[in-house]
Amino acid sequence: MRKRDRPRLSAVLVAAFLLASCGDGGTGPGPADVLDLTQPWQSAAPASLGLDAATLDAAAAQAAAISRFRSLVIVRDGRLVLERYFGGTGPDDLADVRSGTKSVVSTLVGIALAEGYLSSLDQTLAELLPPSVAVLRPDEEGITLRNLLTMTGGWDWDESTAAAYNDWVTSPDHVQYLLDRPLTNPPGTGFRYNSAAVHLLGVILEQVTGLSLPTFADEVLFGPIGISSRAWEPFPEGTVNGGSGLDLRPRDLARIGQLFLQEGVSGDRPIVSADWIAEATRAHFAWTSDEGGGPTHLSYGYLWWTDADHDAYLAWGYRGQYIYVAPARRLVVVATTAWWAIDGQSAPADLDRQALSVIVNGVLPAVPVE
Repeated sequence: MRKRDRPRLSAVLVAAFLLASCGDGGTGPGPADVLDLTQPWQSAAPASLGLDAATLDAAAAQAAAISRFRSLVIVRDGRLVLERYFGGTGPDDLADVRSGTKSVVSTLVGIALAEGYLSSLDQTLAELLPPSVAVLRPDEEGITLRNLLTMTGGWDWDESTAAAYNDWVTSPDHVQYLLDRPLTNPPGTGFRYNSAAVHLLGVILEQVTGLSLPTFADEVLFGPIGISSRAWEPFPEGTVNGGSGLDLRPRDLARIGQLFLQEGVSGDRPIVSADWIAEATRAHFAWTSDEGGGPTHLSYGYLWWTDADHDAYLAWGYRGQYIYVAPARRLVVVATTAWWAIDGQSAPADLDRQALSVIVNGVLPAVPVE
């Protein structure tokens, strides 16, 4: 399918963005700037942007004391105010962000919807999956894109252990493995965390765009915000792991967070709609969860977690991979860890909580809400 013309911001809106970015003629970005994210990051001293440098240093020391911590990147007002790497890693090393992949796939769905590859989040699997790709039971035909985005497809699924995830990821047909599971809830009810359902979203994107998921991501998201280095776990059937397979540099994870802070615009170029960002990053459920590490009222949007305690949202990957965005603080924090077994030792079960505590209890107190 030929890529459709991308909708453009109105001339008035673009002019407003550009006027805001001019500021007072100073030398760096200010709070109202819309950065061109294809350009290299600029750095700034924390104090110059109103941050408490000693508190940030203490947060970095907290991260360094966690043996599996690998990166901590903090961006305020579009400038790097702290960037630390641990365990022999550096800025050019890719981080395996696990379920942070899901938030990227969510963003790609939003772009595909704006570009006309998808017509509605109410489109169903019956409309989007040809028989050559998957065999649907009648009770699965009405499952919608919205259901996949909110983890409410209804399948019998338990991803609370690594073994359950591995059963899926080592299966010979990653789509049919999911579709062969029974439904235990009517679609649209009952949240069940499900990497296979997000992988299915990636397969749908490939079907409607005619492009591989990595190529589509390169064309409409990664390239336009300056991400040129990535890896994506391949599956034998020719797809990639859309639920948990993406590797990106920590600085580039911060570009995604900054794009969301900028309401989907990079410079004068619209990438993803502000309306999509607002919908994707608001809680779509009444329930909240205390996952430890600081926030006690986490909930879920469109493959993004929401943190009501701190007016923030986050991409969250297994055992401590985070893009944490706090709009009221004009702040993006990236944290990555070594989640895999090292010398035969698995990562501690609370590694994600430790990493999140560095962000919420270490970094946020250094940053004023204005």
